[in-house]
Formats: sequence, C-alpha cells, structure tokens
Amino acid sequence: MSQTVIISWLDQPEEHDYPAAFSYLNLLYDDHTAQRFVAGLRAATVREFKAKDIFRASGLALLGIENAHVDKDRRRIRDGVKLSPLLLVRDPVHGKVIIADGYHRMCAIYSFYEDAMVLCKIV
Repeated sequence: MSQTVIISWLDQPEEHDYPAAFSYLNLLYDDHTAQRFVAGLRAATVREFKAKDIFRASGLALLGIENAHVDKDRRRIRDGVKLSPLLLVRDPVHGKVIIADGYHRMCAIYSFYEDAMVLCKIV
C-alpha cells in the first residue's frame, strides 16, 4: 500500500447516499425489500470495520487508482475532505456484505491503507 493518510469522516452519511443505495439495492431486490433495507440504514448507528474486512466480506474486486471515481476520492482524502460513511447490507443467503453505497470511497481508502478503519452503517 502507499502512504498512510488521515481519513476524515462525516458523522452521518450524506442524504443523497440513501437514494443511491436504494437504486443499487433495487437491482438486487424488489422495491419493498430495497426500501426496507434503506429504512434500516437510516436508523442504524455508525460503526467501524477494517477496509480489508469489508472487501473480504463483500467479495468484490478492488478498483485501481486509475479509475476516475477512485482517483477523485483519493484526492478528496489527501485534501482532508470528510468522507460519507459507507452503507452496507448483510446478505445472509449469499454470505456476503453488499456495499450499497460507497464502493469507490472504499477502493480509495484501501489504496492508502488496507487496515484503515472505515465508518459505515450496516443492516
């Protein structure tokens, strides 16, 4: 991994993260289920997990720093801009964690430090 940086966080996810999470979850689940997950995320408390553990639990591939969205988030991190906590959903049927919102932020964080503590809400 490259240099260690300080990652600054907002206390809560930004309001626009919830409709983004719904949009993604609605590809995987019906309207009612996706809405139920988003309502749960809104009510959930913010928690911390290591970046490497979130990636392992999600089973997703890591996007490289050449990805425009990851690069943008890396610049925001270096500039000290506070990041919005990730929105995660446990999928016990598939034994995975779904990154409903924050995938590019997650990749940017991981590119600096795989043991970084990542703020998130999870249901």
